[in-house]
Amino acid sequence: MKLQTKYFGQIDYEREELLTFPLGLFGFEEEKEFLLLPFEGSAGTLLCFQSVRTPALAFVAMDPFALHPDYSPELQPQELDFLKVRENQDLGFYVLCVVKKPVSDSTVNLKCPIAINPETRVARQVILETDRYEMRHPLAEFGPKEG
Repeated sequence: MKLQTKYFGQIDYEREELLTFPLGLFGFEEEKEFLLLPFEGSAGTLLCFQSVRTPALAFVAMDPFALHPDYSPELQPQELDFLKVRENQDLGFYVLCVVKKPVSDSTVNLKCPIAINPETRVARQVILETDRYEMRHPLAEFGPKEG
């Protein structure tokens, strides 16, 4: 199938590549199907959740473990049940990024990751019940440290 995308122009994709969000994303509950597309040259750490329904709608996402190796999202039992897994380690996680100029002013939302069951390709955005993570972590926080 063909899809016009926000960042990648027209692409071809197969139905089995789709991620299904039965509940949509926060604020975009009507958006149920996305493709997860990596940005060229990012080694898979910078990606895009591209809506299939709305070609102009795409969210920049990052691999949270590439930013914060100690990141440890813990889902609630009902969220694990929804995604049909037993443990958090059975899921893939991505965090949404708000890209600003300059890029160092960009933020990532570690509080509300997207959890994906890689077997079923069902995804859900969750709110972590912890104070360790925020919705607007500055991207500069994760860059190289001086000294």
